[in-house]
Amino acid sequence: QDGSRAGRVRKKTVSFSSSLSEKKISSAADCIHSMVEGIELKKVRTNSRVYQRYYLLDAGLQALCWEPSKKESDKARISLASIREVRTGRNTETFRTSGVYEQISEDCAFSIIYGEMYESLDLVANSAEVANIWVTGLRYLMQYGKHALDMLASSQDSLRLGWLEQMFLSAADSDGQEDVEEGIRLQLAVKLVQSVNPGVGARKVEHRFKELQRVREKINERVTRQQFIEVFHDFCTRPEIYFLLVQFSSNKEFLDTKDLMRFLEAEQGMTQVSEEASLKLIQSQEPSEEGQQEGYLSLDGFTSYLTSAECHLFDKEHHGVCQDMSQPLSHYYISSSHNTYLIEDQVRGPSDISGYIRALKMGCRCVEVDVWDGPDGEPVVCTGYSLSPPLALRCVLEAIGKFAFVASQYPLIICLENHCSLQQQKVMCQHLVRILGEKLYNGPPCEGESYLPSPHALRHRILLKGKTLGPGPDGDEGEVSEEDEGAEMGQRLKAAAAPSDPLHVLPKRFQLLKELSDLVTLCRSVRFIDFPTSSKSQNPCELCSFHESLAVRLAGERPGDFVNHNKHFLSRVYPSPARMDSSNMNPQDLWKCGCQIVSMNFQTAGLMMDLNTAWFRQNGNCGYVLRPAIMRQEVSYFSADTRDTVPGVSPQLLHVKVISGQNLPKPRGSGTKGDVVDPYVYVEIHGIPADCTERRTRTVTHNGDNPVFDESFEFQINLPELVMVRFVVLDDDFIGDEFIGQYTIPLECLQPGYRHVPLQSLTGEELPHAKLFVHVALTNRRGGGKPHKRGLSVRKARKGRDYTALRDSGVRAVDEVFKMAAPPLREATDLRENMQNSVAVFKELCGVSAVANLMQCVLALGSRVSGPDGAPLLLFNLHDHYPALEPQGPLPDVLRRVVSNYEMMVQASRAVMELSDGIHDRILQIQTRAPAMEFHEKLPSLAAKEGLRGRKVSRALESFSWNITILKGQADLLKHAKAEVQENTKQVHDAALTGNLTK
Repeated sequence: QDGSRAGRVRKKTVSFSSSLSEKKISSAADCIHSMVEGIELKKVRTNSRVYQRYYLLDAGLQALCWEPSKKESDKARISLASIREVRTGRNTETFRTSGVYEQISEDCAFSIIYGEMYESLDLVANSAEVANIWVTGLRYLMQYGKHALDMLASSQDSLRLGWLEQMFLSAADSDGQEDVEEGIRLQLAVKLVQSVNPGVGARKVEHRFKELQRVREKINERVTRQQFIEVFHDFCTRPEIYFLLVQFSSNKEFLDTKDLMRFLEAEQGMTQVSEEASLKLIQSQEPSEEGQQEGYLSLDGFTSYLTSAECHLFDKEHHGVCQDMSQPLSHYYISSSHNTYLIEDQVRGPSDISGYIRALKMGCRCVEVDVWDGPDGEPVVCTGYSLSPPLALRCVLEAIGKFAFVASQYPLIICLENHCSLQQQKVMCQHLVRILGEKLYNGPPCEGESYLPSPHALRHRILLKGKTLGPGPDGDEGEVSEEDEGAEMGQRLKAAAAPSDPLHVLPKRFQLLKELSDLVTLCRSVRFIDFPTSSKSQNPCELCSFHESLAVRLAGERPGDFVNHNKHFLSRVYPSPARMDSSNMNPQDLWKCGCQIVSMNFQTAGLMMDLNTAWFRQNGNCGYVLRPAIMRQEVSYFSADTRDTVPGVSPQLLHVKVISGQNLPKPRGSGTKGDVVDPYVYVEIHGIPADCTERRTRTVTHNGDNPVFDESFEFQINLPELVMVRFVVLDDDFIGDEFIGQYTIPLECLQPGYRHVPLQSLTGEELPHAKLFVHVALTNRRGGGKPHKRGLSVRKARKGRDYTALRDSGVRAVDEVFKMAAPPLREATDLRENMQNSVAVFKELCGVSAVANLMQCVLALGSRVSGPDGAPLLLFNLHDHYPALEPQGPLPDVLRRVVSNYEMMVQASRAVMELSDGIHDRILQIQTRAPAMEFHEKLPSLAAKEGLRGRKVSRALESFSWNITILKGQADLLKHAKAEVQENTKQVHDAALTGNLTK
């Protein structure tokens, strides 16, 4: 009764196959037959009322009828000849202004536009598949009328049938079968099906063949041609891909080269696709000889393409190093391992050299070496307080030297925790120099420099991080504080109970060999006191190590100061020693503050390690990822705990449609439901607090082979550079939902369009053949609002527009300069938003969703501009830089509105191109009139002259940084708006050519 999973009674049965009556839709004929039988659909009216009606096609395929209805029977129908357009989604004025808009699934809604007045019948199906059946069938009937079934009968997917017959004959020949009519061996037929769908189990295919033979009362060990085709159809047909194919195939059962070009450019984000490239792709993916010769891509060829590496969700450009590697070391996140020698828990778990080898092969660039006095004068590596057996330091260094640069050429940092006597420190020093040799960096420290060298400058170099002797009298040794994470944590925990500040606990002291101290140059360990002390006295070559609880506390209490500290200095965060089980902290809690080195227990799988592994995949897995620009700029404002938009960064909308899953395995170790899987999908967003959220699909019962979810989600992204998207597939169970697979990817690596997502196990290995099929798009933040303000009225008048405000610093000279920026900032916002609003309204008038681009917009428009004689009523004139949309005769009111708004869009775009450079320069001039560094350095003394003290001085500095961030951000957004106009213009031009809409 309470709706919880535990309280539901739901019978679960073991099933190896779906019912033979559950025929998969793979042709327009299947759709039309289903429509003749009819189904219940919901009708949405302008008054927000929703009516349940039974809709069906009449037997003569002449009209769409519905019942019951208060209208006379001859009026409760729409002639198919009067239908102008079949539109998918909630993309009519009725839908947009409806009070039930938010409750209607985008994937289940569709509209029939009909009659002289372009009226709309707005319908909602109970599933996305039913909506797809009706949209596909109606579009086919619009094109071929009452002859549709005759057309289908004559071209019943001949490409697939011809290919399957050829495959069957070849198999019979290779098996030495003389009489083909007798069929082929059952095991051979099973292998043929598995050659196309390798994820399906042999037992399941064999069971289906025998089930089919039982129904036909012909049980034997041979499979006939017809049986093979039927079972192939069941296991190798994906209806969701068929529905996608017919969207672009002009209602054919295949894609020709022009159809494929349109799909690649409009959906997959590819540019300048030629017919030759399209044909080449067809010939590489199409299995049938006829399709290859004619340049036709069948359903099987299209499925092959969509499951190929080309359609992987991860952008292959990120497989190699693709970021600027010439910036200071402190500007990068660095992949880091904690207690690298441990391969299980922190206390009893074994130590092994393989821990270093595995981490280095994964691209780790910072490893930890705890060195203690060992037997026979040889130092050993171990955790001093644990029961783990020690490793010889010599063996550890040999493994590091051998594998240091196997996965990455960029510098490797060895965190040396030295607990040795002076005698064994000498041995340690000898091993380091002898084994690491020229790889060991021994250049001068960066005294007087503001920043560390870059990863590029330090390629193939190993840096030592450790304690050093300070300036003082010459000698072979000296006393320093000991660096023992466990002991330090214990002391801090004791001190936390005392009234004194735990930040000022004095660590133990020990003797350090000068020879060893001299090997540490760029990563000298120093104790963290507080941010003001670091700002005054810390050198870029010095870094602080923070235990997890202190770092998290600072991130919560002083997020802005932590970000500013990390602009110049490296910060290393290590897990709390209380994590005896080697569990991991959430690295993003520290990355959002700019902490570069967040040490992870690589041996422990799970969400946190998934995030870490995925994050460093975005730059060729080289172990270095450039931090967001707002965290690197000398003067900028960013607070890590922001739960709102980030100043100077334009929010983005991420649209994710989870379409289906393939070959989802039973959870490992699960035995409660036999072979049954009831999957559902979580889409998680990980980033700054303002971005963190998750959404889930419904559960698909009893289907792990090809569950169809067809659910769309929308996420506002405020800081795209720090966002990761995680897909998690779970098995819905009474006792507890069990993990099936996951895939985590940085937002920057997402490829737009229709993509397959390879699922990974808990330990990060790819699950064989297990995938999700998704659609992804990233757009500007547009739309939303209350129902009566959604749609065409969404564009904000200038009075209601939100302008980014500059802050008063309290220092008159500074504030006077920033006041001059207000007019150009308002102009920049107006210029940008006028253009983006006009694009949003044009999309709505073209009947596409906000997720669509302008190429999709124009192609959608092309399907509804035909006049009575079939000639287009609108054509684009491409002679001007901005394509002009010209009427070719009298236009109905709805198309006149399209033309009018298109002209407004062109005017707003032209204004961006003509005026943006001037406004951009004015904003930058104000920045140069208030030279950031000069004012920033003088601000404390200027504030003192104004009588500001204490917190007011800090607030003045914060306001100054905020204003500089706003100026730079708005200037950048204006540049992006100009690039957006250029891309939009190109898309309209290309779509007009592709859609044959040019004069």
